[in-house]
Amino acid sequence: MNDILNLREMFSPARLRPMAAPLLIVIVLAMMVLPLPVFLLDVFFTFNIAVSVMVMMVAMYARKPLEFSVFPTVLLVTTLLRLSLNVASTRVVLMEGHAGGDAAGKVIEAFGAVLVGGNTAVGIVVFVILTVINFIVITKGAGRIAEVSARFTLDAMPGKQMAIDADLNAGLIDEKEAKRRRKEIAQESDFFGAMDGASKFVRGDAIAAILILIINIIGGLYVGVVQHDMAAGDAAHTYTLLTIGDGLVAQIPALIISVAAGLMVSRVGDDGDIGSLVMGQLLVNPQVMFLTAAILGVLGVIPGMPHFVFLLLAAAIAWLGWTLRRKQQTVEPEEARAASAAAQQAAAAQQNEAQEASWNDVAPVDVLGLEVGYRLIPMVDKGQDGELLKRIRGLRKKFAQEVGFLSAPVHIRDNLELKPNAYRIALKGVEIGSGEAYPGQFLAINPGRVSGTLQGRETKDPAFGLPAVWIEAGQREQAHALGYTVVDASTVVATHLNHLILNHAAELLGRQETQALLDHIGKESPKLIEDLVPKVLSVSTVQRVLQNLLEEGVNIRDMRTIIEVLAEHAARTQDPVELTTKVREALGRAIVQGLFPGSAEMQVMALEPGLERILLQAMSAGAEGGAIEPGLADTLLRQTAQIAQRQEDIGLPPVLMVPVQLRMLLSRFLRRAVPSLKVIANSEVPESRTIRVTAMIGANG
Repeated sequence: MNDILNLREMFSPARLRPMAAPLLIVIVLAMMVLPLPVFLLDVFFTFNIAVSVMVMMVAMYARKPLEFSVFPTVLLVTTLLRLSLNVASTRVVLMEGHAGGDAAGKVIEAFGAVLVGGNTAVGIVVFVILTVINFIVITKGAGRIAEVSARFTLDAMPGKQMAIDADLNAGLIDEKEAKRRRKEIAQESDFFGAMDGASKFVRGDAIAAILILIINIIGGLYVGVVQHDMAAGDAAHTYTLLTIGDGLVAQIPALIISVAAGLMVSRVGDDGDIGSLVMGQLLVNPQVMFLTAAILGVLGVIPGMPHFVFLLLAAAIAWLGWTLRRKQQTVEPEEARAASAAAQQAAAAQQNEAQEASWNDVAPVDVLGLEVGYRLIPMVDKGQDGELLKRIRGLRKKFAQEVGFLSAPVHIRDNLELKPNAYRIALKGVEIGSGEAYPGQFLAINPGRVSGTLQGRETKDPAFGLPAVWIEAGQREQAHALGYTVVDASTVVATHLNHLILNHAAELLGRQETQALLDHIGKESPKLIEDLVPKVLSVSTVQRVLQNLLEEGVNIRDMRTIIEVLAEHAARTQDPVELTTKVREALGRAIVQGLFPGSAEMQVMALEPGLERILLQAMSAGAEGGAIEPGLADTLLRQTAQIAQRQEDIGLPPVLMVPVQLRMLLSRFLRRAVPSLKVIANSEVPESRTIRVTAMIGANG
């Protein structure tokens, strides 16, 4: 019993599946050397036809090339199978051909006698035509497409990688999805490169088929006349017919495989299988159907033309166009539905005007609001599975993980006062950003090193102000190849929203969010929170400290350290500015790590000693910036902006290191003029870090 179970486990499908491909290759190579019985030859010929048809069906139903990524390998294996069958069938034809038409097998006899009617001249012409179609038309075209696609895919890889990094940084995807997309991009490049090389096998197969045909005919004449004493005419007819049957039975599967290769490399987009795409794009305009039917009808009434065929087809196409038009008329356009909904809302508003006002009419202002024009409604409609809703959920989750608190939810509503494709982002009822998005189109963003221009609606990226172009979906691959970063409409809005939320993180941290954050920390460290709030510090003071950190781009994820520092120094001072300074010193390692990752030296800007003394004297006078002479303040702003720009141009973060007494003053004073500038104090830098001053502000007087 155990032996039976062991055998069953040994020959289980899971164990045999990895052996299928090596076994097939061994069989293919064996057929080139070992003689095959006629019956097995028929089986393998039929198997070859079945495999080619199966490959073509898989290619037609694949939604994108990577769903059939093994196709180049299949192309090589099927080509080897056809060549080995040619060798095996040639052996049988030359050895047994003198015995009659079926001596080489029923399949070869059927292709030689039935398909071409036993006429050798017709058979040669048909074979040559099929070979020419395969070699010159299909294989050459598919190889050229694969070659160009491989080059464009390789050129587009940097832009696609940047798009993935942008989505990852915006919180639209997680690290796992980013790895999957990067792997898919690499596989896509490898696929088209492999297809470019594999197409050479098919071209070589077509050339070999012609040479094998000539060799078999000459060899058959020699064997029939010299070895079997056949008449020259009989030998030529018999062996030529068998050779044609052998060639056709191999060339037809080769043609099918070449068509499958052409279908794989020539498809554009991944929205569906080839049949669905063709039907969805070819039969979409009734006007085209009516014009085609009219042209066929005119041709059908010309004397001498086959009237019945032309008029019948014209009537069928006209009926198809009429059916399409009726179907389109029954579907209410999205804009009409939006206008109808707006009219209903206006009527309801007019009806409510007649009612008395109440406290229910007082609506609180949304902390975060997103208003969209009516053409953007499908992007945020839950019933239509709006893509933007998913992205906003991922955005809030990533914000909470990176910044350290959960922001208020984004309230989305339509606004008919906006342009159809416009959107507006509001913070506590005040607009902080706006832009336009075009569903169904893509925004091609110029990162500064593109190699060409695109046709489309020129604009600017709403989040970062980079030059960009709205393009159609069909231009997406071209944009990638030229070096553009291409994103869809929902990603544009989500990235803009994420950028604004990060910039206004301090304003999003209200009293309610601060209390919720303290409650969350209190679940793990209840005693720590109880000893601090509200016994020593009020919630408002803690809130102000956290807001000071967020205003300068410091996350508050390490709340344990923040609370411990506040608890240590709260008995001595209640000033949020002084408490913020102590917290920043405790978080110094994390602050420096965020600005200068790794253990590399810190290349920073610094103040010229004379300027530093002047500013320290102004601080000691008791004024936070009011004692700075206006000319000096203007010079300080101008020089800082110039030096910070030079730092960014050479790839360094613009960081100014100053004494701790000046840090808060200069940070607030320079922030509006140089938003990207980070001001750190000497006391915030860990002792293990090496500092190198790259520029001195005020050195030229």
